[in-house]
Amino acid sequence: MSTYTAHSDHELILLIRQHNRAAFEQLYHRYAEGLYRYAFNILKDEAECADAIQEIFVWFWANRESLEVSEPGAYLRTAVKYRLTRSIQNSRRRAEILASQAATPEQFTDDSLEVKQLREVISAVVAALPDRSARIFHLSRNEYRSNREIAAELGISEKTVENQMTIVLRKLRIALGKMHFWSTLL
Repeated sequence: MSTYTAHSDHELILLIRQHNRAAFEQLYHRYAEGLYRYAFNILKDEAECADAIQEIFVWFWANRESLEVSEPGAYLRTAVKYRLTRSIQNSRRRAEILASQAATPEQFTDDSLEVKQLREVISAVVAALPDRSARIFHLSRNEYRSNREIAAELGISEKTVENQMTIVLRKLRIALGKMHFWSTLL
């Protein structure tokens, strides 16, 4: 039994920022199952849901020092929501998944305030990128091209594409982590 079960979410976040692994594990145990159920209700794929939840918590731990989180439950749920939205957009099962969610289409609307704000931040970060980096990001995230396809089109190596995407995604994470609204939404 964890010694952190009686701690509030706020206390856990403060301890996590100090690299307290046991506090992070308590936060994980507090929210992971509910997040998994939420994801499974949408994707209906155990492995994909488990991967999504794992990815969110790994990112959370890796960025623990810079996160400004007041409500970790809402933060994690919204992070999962965006992760699932990205998965659905790139999925071959997109039509099937969206059809099964017909009763709750608001989960995937592109005109929600959160999505608009997220797009604004992404646009600002991409606008500040060098032309080639912005082009690579566009081909990857908007046209859903593979690294191989991007490399062939631009006449560069796949490794260069991977490196550029890593840099761009890191910049996006930093920008999103610093945004005040992000901490209240997520």
